[in-house]
Amino acid sequence: MTMPQEAQPATINAETASPGALLLDFGGRVDRIQPGTAFTIGRTADLSIDENPYIHRRFLEVAERDGIWWLTNVGSALAASVTSADGMAQSWLSPGATMPLVFSATTVLFTAGSTTYEFSLTAQQPFYQMSTSWTSGADARTVAELLSPMQRILLTSLAEPLLRRRAEGSVPLPSTEQVATRLGWAVEKVERRVGALCDKFARLGISGLERSGAGEILSSQRSRLVEHAVGARIVTADDLPLLDAFAV
Repeated sequence: MTMPQEAQPATINAETASPGALLLDFGGRVDRIQPGTAFTIGRTADLSIDENPYIHRRFLEVAERDGIWWLTNVGSALAASVTSADGMAQSWLSPGATMPLVFSATTVLFTAGSTTYEFSLTAQQPFYQMSTSWTSGADARTVAELLSPMQRILLTSLAEPLLRRRAEGSVPLPSTEQVATRLGWAVEKVERRVGALCDKFARLGISGLERSGAGEILSSQRSRLVEHAVGARIVTADDLPLLDAFAV
């Protein structure tokens, strides 16, 4: 069992009662962030994630202000998908944006280059407590009706590395060619169906899935599609047997 490491970021002013410490878990490394402090995540930060050149030196900052924990995107290009642990609430944190961490557990996913990263933030004294589960409400039925069986298989294939058991906190996403090989489809068919999925979720108001000015689906849109599908629990590890059976 990994013991929490005591983080030593720079101290900031805290004007109200303490919200309790915040635990950050990245691939088994656990940092305890104390109230009245700011903690940065990036290539050269309090949590140095990777030597991936696509990650900003300082990308995300976690800080406590006015008795509430806040997550801020201090980078200039990358965005992050932020969800409650059960997937019921999701937000897209673009550069310069900030949001409160109000749930007991929050999952953060982002993609830099061809690698997707995931870490969790757990509040000792959460602002809100969720009383219902995503999978027991009407939203689960809505998503099930939204996706065809082939669309669910495609989404599962795109997100397969994230859905498999792992401990490192970061995984490379499969290329379009790898997904085509996995499913036994032509690359053009995969690209066409990924585009249709992006269009479908974009019409539902999911940010970051709009086509380029030339009408193309870029790799960043494909990564954002995976982040949303995994973060919102639209596809889970329970869908992997269906993918395996289809691939066989």
